[in-house]
Parts: sequence; C-alpha cells; structure tokens
Amino acid sequence: MGRISFEELISLSPSTRFVHGGQEPDKAFGAVVPPIYLSSTFHQPELGKNLGYEYSRTANPTRDALEEQLALAEKGRFGFAFASGSAATNTVLNLLESGDHVVAGDDLYGGTYRLFERAWRKLGLSFTYVDPSDPERVRAALTEKTRLVWLETPTNPLLGICDIRAICELLPEGVLVAVDNTFASPYLQNPLELGAHVVVHSTTKYIGGHSDLVGGAIVVKDPELAERIHFFQNAVGAVPSPFDCYLASRGLKTLALRMERHSRNAQAVAEFLAGHPMVERVYYPGLPTHPGHRVAKAQMKHGFSGMVSFSLRSEEAARRLLRELRIFLLAESLGGVESLVCHPATMTHASYPRKEREARGITDRLLRLSVGIEDPEDLIADLSQALEKAAG
Repeated sequence: MGRISFEELISLSPSTRFVHGGQEPDKAFGAVVPPIYLSSTFHQPELGKNLGYEYSRTANPTRDALEEQLALAEKGRFGFAFASGSAATNTVLNLLESGDHVVAGDDLYGGTYRLFERAWRKLGLSFTYVDPSDPERVRAALTEKTRLVWLETPTNPLLGICDIRAICELLPEGVLVAVDNTFASPYLQNPLELGAHVVVHSTTKYIGGHSDLVGGAIVVKDPELAERIHFFQNAVGAVPSPFDCYLASRGLKTLALRMERHSRNAQAVAEFLAGHPMVERVYYPGLPTHPGHRVAKAQMKHGFSGMVSFSLRSEEAARRLLRELRIFLLAESLGGVESLVCHPATMTHASYPRKEREARGITDRLLRLSVGIEDPEDLIADLSQALEKAAG
C-alpha cells in the first residue's frame, strides 16, 4: 500500500496535512503513531557508517517526524523544532551579523523585545520599531544595513494586523521577512504563501494546545536558508526532548478542530465585551470595527484566533475583575484548551520599560484573554458576573 508523498500532502487541506504529515507507520511493527525515540545516541555498525542517526541533538526520529509535520502545516519545505519559541526567535537572529539592522513591529511579545534589546543589541544589532499596519512605515524605516523585518500578526497583546504580502512586496532583495505566527496558528494563516521567508511559532501555544509542553518552531522554503538554520539548531543545541516532540505532534493533529472552536468562542466573547458599559475598548480582528479587520479577513482563513484583549475604565476595576473570574484562570501563556486571563503590563510584557509600555497602549487597565474551547455561554457568564462585581 503506497503512502501519500510530501508533495501530494502539501496540496491537500490543512486538516489532512496536520493529521498525516510526518506520520509514516513504524517500519518495525507498523505502529500508526511514530514511536518516541528517547535514546540520546545511536549505534554505528562500523566507523563512518550509521543507520541515519548519530546523536539526538543533531537529529532524532521523533523530532524529524514533528519537523516534517510542521513544514507541511505551514506549507513550507523545511521545519525545525526548538526547545521554546524564544530559542526559535534567537536562531533567526543568529542568521544576522554584527552591524545589521532589524525593523520590527512596535507591538511585540515581551520576551521577543527583551531578547532584541537586552541580548542582541549589545552584540551589535540595531532595531527600529514601527507600526507595521501601514506598509509604508516599514519601508521608511529601512536602511542600507537592514537585513530582517520581524512581524507579528495578530500582535501580542493588542491584536494589531499588518498586511504581510504588501510589506513583502515593498522590500528590496536581501531583506528577510520573519513572521511570528503564534497567535494565528498554521490553520488560520500561512505567511510563506504571502511572501515571508521565515515563519516562527511558540509550539507551547496553539500547536501543542494543552498547556503541557514548551517548544518552538521555524519553517522555511529555501534550502540554503534551511541549511543555515540547521547549523545553528545543532550548534546551539536548544532542541526539544523527544517526548515534547511527541506532544507537539499529537497537538498539531487536532489543531484545525480546536482553532475553529477557539475562534468561534473568541468572536462571541469579543462581541459581548464590546457591548458592555464597563469595557473601554476591545481588541479583536474579528470585529468589523477593528482597524485591521479587512486585511485580517483577507489573509486569515477559518477565523480570527482565540485571543481577545480589552481595557477597562480603571486599573482598580481590572484588578477586581481578575479576583472575581472563576472559569478564566489568571496565568501566563495562551493557546490551551482552557481559558486564561493575563495582565500584560505585569506579566507577559513586564520587560518593557513602564513609560514605553504605556506609550504603546499596554496600560494597567489592559487584560488579555486566551479564550479556550469551553461552552461560550459559560465563558460569557463568567465574564459577566466578574464585571458586575468589579463595577461595585
């Protein structure tokens, strides 16, 4: 019985690619789920010859299966798994040289900003932050030393949207475009199809989907770029364990189902919040009032993700709300099946200096929801009772 080739799989629907990518039955016993190869090293029959593997930092069969699955999920050609999303981000920056310049969106995950400013700036990279919702602002920030444009869309935590294709078409040859696609997931958005060179994920989030692993990923199409990324993956060694690869692979198989539910629930929650008198502003690209709604609708498929941010009319109201929520759990991270609430200013984005953080709209009144897959009526009821108590 023949199996579907990589080239055939990549033309199929996302749900099919997610389930079958990298999932060849085990050659020894026909196991449908690829085995978890926990071995750190592999026997070599004789000097200079191996059976395909030598040492698990360089390559591991379980990781290889996940990496093929990731490549197919993003409609790329080469996938790379890492120990965290930050490790994946760091590997992209390893492609640059001292003196190079990076243009980045001005609403970024706090850990990415911390990595840029406190690790790589002192090593000779320079960074300019712009609002990428207008592609012309990105072009205006370019210098002769610009080698990378770093984008998030939707952004963390303000759910901003930028037009990936329009930005890519404006850039000169030699400038890489990397998109952190964590908030959208490969089910809702595929940046490589829109012109990006590199896609980055925290697989901790929607790809894993169950809040039980920490991991990252890079996907590219270009073989030369893939070779350079593999060099740093092996040299630096920030790779996930085989068991975490198994968990990420298992999560990816149900991504389509989960993202549809996350998106439907988030849409309902956003619409509820938008009509509540306690809420000052709602950030969700699925709302027609969102300034990036038109672009998001064009480049995102099947929905607008499960992330919703909103600001209340006072800091004290935000703190009271956090104390009163019963289903939404106050916690870092996102993308799991359970609903979470986060206070970005003191949690995910605390690495921003306060003045800069507030100038970007990340105030103490801002809350970020990772809307899970529970019943939407229960989630809205939880928010409703908490808002009522916060008002008192």
